Amino acid sequence: MSNGMEADSESQITLTRTIAAHVSDVFAAWTDPALIEQWEADEAEFDAFEGGQYRFVTFAEDEGEEDHEVSGEVLTYVEDERLVLSWIHKDEDEESELIFVLDIVFKAIADDSTSITLTERGLPHADAQTRIFSMEAWSAALEELAELME
Repeated sequence: MSNGMEADSESQITLTRTIAAHVSDVFAAWTDPALIEQWEADEAEFDAFEGGQYRFVTFAEDEGEEDHEVSGEVLTYVEDERLVLSWIHKDEDEESELIFVLDIVFKAIADDSTSITLTERGLPHADAQTRIFSMEAWSAALEELAELME
């Protein structure tokens, strides 16, 4: 298992992770709502086709806090190879804002090993702190995925 983080520019973050699982299983973990709910979100909807919609909700941990909801469109869907998602956040006022595009490339390394390259692009980070937060959040998400799959 290997981790890689690369900061390509102020508006792009790229992480690469190798997961000890078949590429079709890793791809399904990103597109099957039942699997998404085991590692990424508390509630998930995902139309597994190009042009489809998705919605992920993570419930607030503390009373009085808002649930975190992201949604968007499946811009590219190539089974077992690539997903590109628009990533839209709804704030407390129910206003939607396009935050970034998430591009995920899946590559079979062996029958039971898959490389994932995740690229977040289009979000200019206001400062180093928000950039580090984003990198750490995606790294933690990939770690959760690896634990589920391995």
